[in-house]
Amino acid sequence: MSDNGLLKISELAGASGVPVATVRHYLREGLLPEPVKTSRNMAYYPPEFVDRIRLIKQLQEERFMPLRVIRDLLEREDAEPERLRAMIELEDRILERALAGERERIPADEVRGRYEVPGDVLDRLAELGVLSPDRRGYSPSDLRIVEAISRFRAGGYDERLGFTVYDTLRYKQALEPLVAEEVDVLTRRLAGDLDPDRAVELIEAGTQPLNDLIAALHTKLLVAELERHRAGRS
Repeated sequence: MSDNGLLKISELAGASGVPVATVRHYLREGLLPEPVKTSRNMAYYPPEFVDRIRLIKQLQEERFMPLRVIRDLLEREDAEPERLRAMIELEDRILERALAGERERIPADEVRGRYEVPGDVLDRLAELGVLSPDRRGYSPSDLRIVEAISRFRAGGYDERLGFTVYDTLRYKQALEPLVAEEVDVLTRRLAGDLDPDRAVELIEAGTQPLNDLIAALHTKLLVAELERHRAGRS
C-alpha cells in the first residue's frame, strides 16, 4: 500500500478475493474507473475499489448478471455498492411478492371454455408475449387480460371491424417503458431509506390507486384528443 492509502493491483486483487487477471478484465470492460498512474508502468487503485469488485462478483455469482448489465448499474448516479445492494434486495422482494400471486394456474381448457375468445387468438397472444401460459395453464394476470379481451369482443371489437391481437400488443409496447421507469423510480427512492418489507407494503398499497390513475388519465387524454380532432375540422 502506498503512503496515501492507494493499492497496487496485486493488493487490490488480494483484498477483493479475486485474481489479478479478473481486476484487469473488469478494467477493460469499464467496470472500474481508471487507476491513478504514477508512471508508465505503475498504477494505484483507491481502496473503495475493493467493495466495488466484491459487488461485481456478487452480482455475477448470485444474480447471474452479465457484465454489461452490471456496468450500467455502476454508472448510475447512486452507484455506491451498499446503495445498489439495497436496491437489488428491494427488487428481489418485489419480484417474490409478485411471483407469489402468479403461481396459481388456471387450466387452458377451463379458460377457453369460460371466455368467448377463439383458441387461435389466445395462441397468437401467447406468441406475442401478451400472455404467458405454461403447461399448467394461465396465470391470474393472464386471466384478467383474457377477460378484458373477451369483454372487448363481446362489445363488437373483433376482426370484422379490423381489431386484432396486434391492438393489444400496442398497449403492451406502450406500457413497457413506463413500467421500466416506474421500477427504477421506486427502487431509487425507497431502497435503503425504508425497511424492505415496509417498502414492498408501500408499493403494494399503491397498485390499485395507480391502476385507477392510469384509467382516469386515459379517459382524460381520450377526450382531449377527440376535442383536438374536432377543432382541426372547424
